[in-house]
Amino acid sequence: MTRLLISLFLLSMFILPAKLVAQDDYILGPGDKILIQVYGEDDLTVESLLGNSGQINYPFLGELNVSGLTVKQIEDLVRNGLKGDYLINPNVFAQVVEHRPFYIHGEVKKPGAYPYNPGMTINQAIALAGGLTERASEEKIFLYKEGNNSEQSKVNLDTKVAAGDTIKIEQRFF
Repeated sequence: MTRLLISLFLLSMFILPAKLVAQDDYILGPGDKILIQVYGEDDLTVESLLGNSGQINYPFLGELNVSGLTVKQIEDLVRNGLKGDYLINPNVFAQVVEHRPFYIHGEVKKPGAYPYNPGMTINQAIALAGGLTERASEEKIFLYKEGNNSEQSKVNLDTKVAAGDTIKIEQRFF
């Protein structure tokens, strides 16, 4: 039993904070699936896929616009909404269950939409898409940030990808 407690303590000290840090700055948008829980209140557990409106329906609070918020901001929003009228001191936990995809096209073997993982690079995205074709140019890789498809950035293989981004890989000229 003592070993189990020590293991859980070490897990909470090292592994869990790294995962939470990655989610703290993640901005939610359409296509993300989130889970909101209130400790001891199973009826207030909501798992929801964000649609284009960016809203979710939450018990007692109604429609909440969560698009553009972080997980921490959602926790604060729900906690403040429930505090006082419904619960004395609600312990709210929220997390992203499934991130919206990123898109990759051009000179990759399997273009399309792929699941996003926090910290992903262009190189990892290419690997998910089956790798580069023989005609792909590693110097002509462009990144379109979500919500701004008219503006592109020339990037390299180590550039970070965000959820909803689009990667375009052009052909090289011999």
